[in-house]
Amino acid sequence: MSTAPTETRTGQHSLFGWSLAALLREWSARVDAAADDLPQGTRGYQLLTAVVHGHLPSQAALAASLGIDRTVMTYLLDAFEGCGLVERQQDPADRRARRIVATDRGQEVLAAMEARVAAAEEELLSGLEPAQRAVLRQLLEQAASGTGPDHDPCRTVVQATQATDVSDTQVTRGT
Repeated sequence: MSTAPTETRTGQHSLFGWSLAALLREWSARVDAAADDLPQGTRGYQLLTAVVHGHLPSQAALAASLGIDRTVMTYLLDAFEGCGLVERQQDPADRRARRIVATDRGQEVLAAMEARVAAAEEELLSGLEPAQRAVLRQLLEQAASGTGPDHDPCRTVVQATQATDVSDTQVTRGT
């Protein structure tokens, strides 16, 4: 995967991909350091976050939302259950399904992790003013909200292309 700047329609170079990759690389390193006591580090932090905050109905839904193979998810949950962070409970609506529920200890561990991750993020974004950090977070969350497993990426491309074509037409017409 190339992280070199790409040329935009206007001939200017975009550092968008490179910037995202650089931030993600640094974020991952910092969160890995903060999550070194969890099974699977950053992946474990994401799992525990999804269990506590995600309202996912089943182990399969949890795996799909995190992009983790269901077999790998089973082993990861075994490790978390062994550490006393989560429990598998029978779903009252479907006896074949298992819900993943954080234990009290899991919720305490996540609260401590979230504080460490927030500090790492603040340090990572320390070159920005607080208001800029808030805007960046909001825009990234908004942009990422349409990229989940149920999202149709083809529809997004078509919509983005149509929006760009309309903007280009308006600029050409002087509107």
